[in-house]
Amino acid sequence: MTDLATAYREQPPPAMDYDRLFETTGWNKSYQASPEELHQAISDSWYVMSAYENDRLVGFGRIISDGILYALICDLIVNPNCQGQGIGSALLAKLIEHCRSKGIRVIWLFAARGKSPFYKKFGFQERPTDAPGMQMAPTVD
Repeated sequence: MTDLATAYREQPPPAMDYDRLFETTGWNKSYQASPEELHQAISDSWYVMSAYENDRLVGFGRIISDGILYALICDLIVNPNCQGQGIGSALLAKLIEHCRSKGIRVIWLFAARGKSPFYKKFGFQERPTDAPGMQMAPTVD
């Protein structure tokens, strides 16, 4: 547990701060996105939430949505050195609350492999293996 107070902000973090946090996930090995592209992606989101400890970005989450029916929570990231301190739970709760406050009917999320127990605590369920849901692999030039 940390003695630092975590501050939450409804704004995208600076590009280089987000790039450093995003790199901790290993996801960019396949995406190959530049810091500028990552910043554009999060800036174009419907809603974002950044977590800071002493002005250092330690967590982030975002929502892509049509604002009426569907919302997709993605890129929920907590710096590995700060995990287990409730930052991810606070971020996810804030993202869910925003969806509910706007009357979103269906909330989906992308979860990293092995993380479903965390999301189940918030009421998310795994899709059945025969459910109609697919994805296209990232394209890399």
